[in-house]
Amino acid sequence: MKDPVQKTIGYRLTHTARLQKALSARLLAGLGLFPGQESVLKLLCEADGRTMGDLASALRVRPPTASKTIARLTTQGLVERRATDGDGRLVRVFLTDAGRERGASIDHVWDQLEAEMVVGLDSKEKKRLRKLLRKVEKNLALRLGADGGLDDEAEPGDEDEDA
Repeated sequence: MKDPVQKTIGYRLTHTARLQKALSARLLAGLGLFPGQESVLKLLCEADGRTMGDLASALRVRPPTASKTIARLTTQGLVERRATDGDGRLVRVFLTDAGRERGASIDHVWDQLEAEMVVGLDSKEKKRLRKLLRKVEKNLALRLGADGGLDDEAEPGDEDEDA
């Protein structure tokens, strides 16, 4: 007999998130990256030369966490830190050529991960799932008194006819 907890939405979300994270880690390992590093590279691909504070804020982590990730990426030769002219205290992070190359490969990994997660779902089911997850996300963020970085706008084509 199944544990009743396993029938809860919270359990399903938690278990699904763990599996998604494990598959993501496996796919990123093929690029020589660890989870979290891809987000930094993508942010820098969008706007190179961000400060540590900018990165921490965009990643929604504390500055020491962002600093550790940048240190690892620096060791891998994917980013470099440079002091800003006139203010040696302000450090900006820039992609190296290798980092730019690696960053360009991340979309393929994300596309592959997405495709593997939704195998067997038709387009209507995918839209409905996105919509339901946004609702759960919004409920949790409101309960915590934060917006949680929510994007309240539905993606094009995500509107349900029966909503």
